[in-house]
Amino acid sequence: MKTSDVPEGRRRQWRADRALRPAMRSPGRPDPSRVVQRQFCRLIATGVTTVEASLAVGVSWPVGARWFRHAGGMPPISLAEPTGWYLAFEEREEIAILRAMNKGVREIAGALGRDPATISRELRRNAATRSGKQEYRATVAQWKAQQAAKRPKTAKLTGNDRLREYVQDRLAGSVRRPDNTIVPGPRTPAWKGVNKPHRQDRGWATAWSPEQISRRLPVDFPDDESMRISHEAIYQALFIEGRGALKRELVTCLRTGRALRVPRARSQNEPQGHVTADVVLSERPAEATDRAVPGHWEGDLIIGTGRSAIGTLVERSSRSTLLVHLPRLEGWGENPPVKNGPSLGGYGAMVMNAALITSMTQLPEQLRKTLTWDRGKELSGHAQFALDTGTKVFFADPHSPWQRPTNENTNGLLRQYFPKGTDLSRWSSADLGAVAIAINNRPRKVLGWRTSAEVFEEQLRSLQQPDVATTG
Repeated sequence: MKTSDVPEGRRRQWRADRALRPAMRSPGRPDPSRVVQRQFCRLIATGVTTVEASLAVGVSWPVGARWFRHAGGMPPISLAEPTGWYLAFEEREEIAILRAMNKGVREIAGALGRDPATISRELRRNAATRSGKQEYRATVAQWKAQQAAKRPKTAKLTGNDRLREYVQDRLAGSVRRPDNTIVPGPRTPAWKGVNKPHRQDRGWATAWSPEQISRRLPVDFPDDESMRISHEAIYQALFIEGRGALKRELVTCLRTGRALRVPRARSQNEPQGHVTADVVLSERPAEATDRAVPGHWEGDLIIGTGRSAIGTLVERSSRSTLLVHLPRLEGWGENPPVKNGPSLGGYGAMVMNAALITSMTQLPEQLRKTLTWDRGKELSGHAQFALDTGTKVFFADPHSPWQRPTNENTNGLLRQYFPKGTDLSRWSSADLGAVAIAINNRPRKVLGWRTSAEVFEEQLRSLQQPDVATTG
């Protein structure tokens, strides 16, 4: 039947229906319904792979992988079930079947328990019209309903230039030395849009996390309600394509550098056998456990290629970080290794002791009480270190990184600047100091969104105050 053969009254009704919304592009083959996409997102949330989730909901795995990639691993739609006010895809399938059987509007409405006006409106507005006449198909009707139900909303970062500049500056700002000069860091390759580029340098940036940025806004702008945004909105602006005003390349400024939201793997340290009974973790003073008293530290190494390393020290109370410079010794790479000889890589026991002593003795004696280390052999000379600094050393249990949680967390943050698989010996002591300043000046949730530097400064001031004499 041609359009010209349709009565004028019906054609007038078609024009009225089309006037209620803008023109829609031809979908080709319509996307699966939101019910399917919602089920796919729920399966992904349980930890299954995209292939398994795709097969479970009945779509091809390339389609599922594309959904996951374009959404950055985040659900792009609400996972809440729609209310019964709206027609479901199953109801549209039933309408299509009954319509093909030449059932009337009221008969279809009675079978579905819906108002006849709802069925009539559905048949007019969401029917396929490519052939010049209305033919009701469930998939096309579902696609049209989903397109009409969209309510485009301008992202907050798009409409607020001041807020966007604040977020970008805290996320991708330059690392600076105490004299405010910029540390350029390594030359990085162009971002190709892949998830977490391994084994290559990443640009050095201020790199506050989205939650730090979100929580710091009320501190910096207590009276400006326009300067507010949730950390999830920042993640969505980074991860979900077409959402927000931030470029996806800025995902390289996140701690993990991932372009997708996926679980983070945990590493385990190999145990060593040089630990004696008097320095195991169970012998550590109780005051070091509850973090109420400052001066208790956790430490470890982050390892790079060519046996390069950087020492990390973190104070348990303030979360203040010190980075220990461990340059390679003269002759590394030239002289053959000597059995039981000194380690030329920069973190042998003697070199490690000297570097730690230099770092720790810069602190007041009251702020260097204990040091908790893993079981690495680099601190096998801990007895001499304790004598020289007055800092008692304790070792965590084998395969127990959670016993040094602050240091493990900090090492994860530092991997943004010192990725695995890179040579760490190229950075000078001044460069490490600049990175430590960047880490210590990030607001921390555990500190009430104060920075580690602010809390550590309070500790120093409390030590410098003279004792007040008591009167009897």
